[in-house]
Amino acid sequence: MSQAFVTEIERICAEVLSPLVEGDGGELWLVSVSTTAIHLHLSGMCSGCPGATLTHDHFVVPAFRVFAPTTPVRTTTGALIPGGARRMRVGSARA
Repeated sequence: MSQAFVTEIERICAEVLSPLVEGDGGELWLVSVSTTAIHLHLSGMCSGCPGATLTHDHFVVPAFRVFAPTTPVRTTTGALIPGGARRMRVGSARA
């Protein structure tokens, strides 16, 4: 897996998805990223929200499809943040 792949996933999370999630009072966490899977976690107001499935299906997955069309995306929710997760927000992507 290239650093460019990771950097682009982080940029999509920070600049595209995080503002949408934060607009609803939630927090977006990047749990893990590889060429075989991307794992995100939603917390805050998104924790356990039934709308999280819609967020995953209509915002998260389409955001990655142009750059990583075959990489599965997993989105979990809850108050407990998975170990090693990094909070994504504008400006948090690595340069």
